[in-house]
Amino acid sequence: MPFRHHTYLFEWQGSKTENSINNREPVVVYWLGNNLYLNITNKCSNKCWFCFRNYRRGVGDFNLKLNEEPALFQVISELQEAFPLRHWSEVVFCGFGEPTARLDLLREVVMWMKRNHPMVPVRLDTNGHGYALNHGKDVVGELKAAGITRVSVSLNGFNEETYNENCRPTISHAFESTLDFIRKAKSAGLEVDVSALRMPEIETQKIREIADWLGVPFRIRDYIPCFW
Repeated sequence: MPFRHHTYLFEWQGSKTENSINNREPVVVYWLGNNLYLNITNKCSNKCWFCFRNYRRGVGDFNLKLNEEPALFQVISELQEAFPLRHWSEVVFCGFGEPTARLDLLREVVMWMKRNHPMVPVRLDTNGHGYALNHGKDVVGELKAAGITRVSVSLNGFNEETYNENCRPTISHAFESTLDFIRKAKSAGLEVDVSALRMPEIETQKIREIADWLGVPFRIRDYIPCFW
């Protein structure tokens, strides 16, 4: 029986903030607190029913609905403008798409970061489909060589059935692909954690057991509807 998706999560009323986002140009670089985020693509191999890009154009005052996929020079240009604004704790590849869908660009940006801001940690937030999206490439090896040391993998299902129900992947064997990515990242010596959303449809305890089996830390992310 299909899960009963809690549509109340999407019953968000428009506000001045939403109108503000609609009137803003899309951005590649945005921030929340002292973390700087990179929205390098809107392509994603999952179509998660709970993803707030289904009903929002961005976060905070930042419009993340890209009109086109950014070129390397655009990403670097926005980074150069953002870095002097404050002391950033971390740079995170996390936006309205799956960063490894643009592996070559991701690698180039990380290498630029390591040359110009070597003391700022760089993290990749991913759905773990990197190998399925980049056939024939040593994805983890390329990430590590570029300078990625920390990877957070979203896993919102404890088997193929529940993963497909929640995440609606556009690739085959998506669940196993995610587990394979986690294993390879751990074996390569990267700092890896698995995360899942706290909501009724996602059985976090069973996902925690998978993380324990894989030997990586697990964390629960609270689902936060966009009230800002």
